Amino acid sequence: MTDTTPDPATALQRLIGIMAKLRDPVGGCPWDQVQDFASIAPYTVEEAYEVADAIGRGPEPAVLLDELGDLLFQTVYHARMAEEREWFAFADVAEAIADKMIRRHPHVFGDAAARDAAAQTAAWEVQKAAERATRAETGTLAGVPVGLPALTRAAKLTRRAARVGFDWPDAAAVLDKLEEEAAELRAELPGADPTRLADEVGDLLFVLANLARKLDLDPEACLAAANRKFERRFAGVEARLAATGLAPGDAGLPAMEPAWQAVKAAERDAKAG
Repeated sequence: MTDTTPDPATALQRLIGIMAKLRDPVGGCPWDQVQDFASIAPYTVEEAYEVADAIGRGPEPAVLLDELGDLLFQTVYHARMAEEREWFAFADVAEAIADKMIRRHPHVFGDAAARDAAAQTAAWEVQKAAERATRAETGTLAGVPVGLPALTRAAKLTRRAARVGFDWPDAAAVLDKLEEEAAELRAELPGADPTRLADEVGDLLFVLANLARKLDLDPEACLAAANRKFERRFAGVEARLAATGLAPGDAGLPAMEPAWQAVKAAERDAKAG
């Protein structure tokens, strides 16, 4: 924050005005004029991922500022389309989330006796359940968004089920289940029926998501970190092969595997040092 930081209300109103101009049937942007909720939704999801990616790679203030702006623009975009249909405006969105946060945090905005962590969690869940009931969403698993990444949704679904006692006793029990599912997948390999294999792989991934949850880990973040590690190590393999005049496609696995092990060993040495 500096003395030149703009007034939040003024800056937001400017952005809302720009969005209105882009959507203006006369004089607006031809591309923006024809968009709707369905066509913009993928961009909204993409921008959320780009924010998470910027944070995961070690947030640089300028990069994070830019990505958060892109994500905010998505909210403004959807609110503008809703306003055109006379459903609601951006101010209604802001007011609704402010009301929700006050309602879900009685320990901050009202009940000082509910400041311990257990009471806060209980109050949060009671409020969320009441909101789901208002939306006519019934059942323990109601309201878990279908559009979430599959690993994240698996963890959320089973976290909900765990609240009513449907859960493994500990992480060791989940590992036993993982071994069982791996054996079932192995048994399907000789037949190689795509439908059966997909079903068993799905079960295996679902149990892995549960294992992460039982260990208080985010399965999506775990996989994202593994992806980054693989990218880093494979780039190291390519560099080692290039030093000998080889490309991965020409080297083959017999040359790539030793390079891979060398990259891993170098990483371990660097951490030890």
